[in-house]
Amino acid sequence: MLPPAMADALARWLATLRGVEGVAEATLRAYGADVGRFLGFIAGHHGGAEGLAALRGVTQSDLRAWMAHERGRGLGGRALARALSAVKRFYRWLGAEQDFDASTVLAQRAPRHDRGLPRPLEEADARAVLDAAGDLAAEPWIAARDAAVVTLLYGCGLRISEALALDGGVVPLGQTLRIRGKGGKDRLVPVIPAAGAAVARYAELSPYPPVRGTALFRGVRGGPLNPRIVTRMMATVRAQLGLPASATPHALRHSFATHLLGAGGDLRAIQELLGHASLATTQGYTAVDSARLMEVYAAAHPRR
Repeated sequence: MLPPAMADALARWLATLRGVEGVAEATLRAYGADVGRFLGFIAGHHGGAEGLAALRGVTQSDLRAWMAHERGRGLGGRALARALSAVKRFYRWLGAEQDFDASTVLAQRAPRHDRGLPRPLEEADARAVLDAAGDLAAEPWIAARDAAVVTLLYGCGLRISEALALDGGVVPLGQTLRIRGKGGKDRLVPVIPAAGAAVARYAELSPYPPVRGTALFRGVRGGPLNPRIVTRMMATVRAQLGLPASATPHALRHSFATHLLGAGGDLRAIQELLGHASLATTQGYTAVDSARLMEVYAAAHPRR
């Protein structure tokens, strides 16, 4: 259990992120867990120190001890880097609020970790997934629902959370969708005809008519569709098609970006479509073979 002053500081920081910065609830829970464990470690490391004095006096040695402790409980490099990022964000706020120099924490370097490259599906496999998802369920409306969800993931590059957060009021789909992404940022995504048709068919067959203020995609009992249902459906589809374990719902978003870039799409435009704050993130989501890169080089270089 955290000392009261630390618990209060953590609660006030999370309230600021929620109320002022509009941070998503899932992100807030992750921040709360990561920073809460850090605060608990520092309190114990300093003999159960009360108040915020222990936080103001954190040293590089303390930070190394915390990271070693997190490694010891099985945290990988990527997860530890995320936890350190959350701690730094907390310290930026705390340093400003308490008027102290937080540079010791802010200067701490994240542990090195291999950046996993996304594994998109081949174009033929992505099309096969869309077809198979629509043939899987015995109930026609559920089959149509599953087909609509995966078509939005691949056809519009949505995250699964974004697709399942769609309001029933978006039906019928227009030429664009306004999507609320990570960090509460909105973006406009073009809707391809196949996605519009898939959602229209689902809306026609669903026993739960889509209306504004309710979830577009519903479960069997009428509640919002659980993402685990989509994950299980994809597991069944990839088993039927003989696809690798990397063929997840999120792989369809990777495939959207990769196939667009491979067809000559502009990286900056794809960044906007995906809702990435950093172009470097988009580059990590996309993969183009060397032959395609050489085609672009040969066509565009001024000394070709």
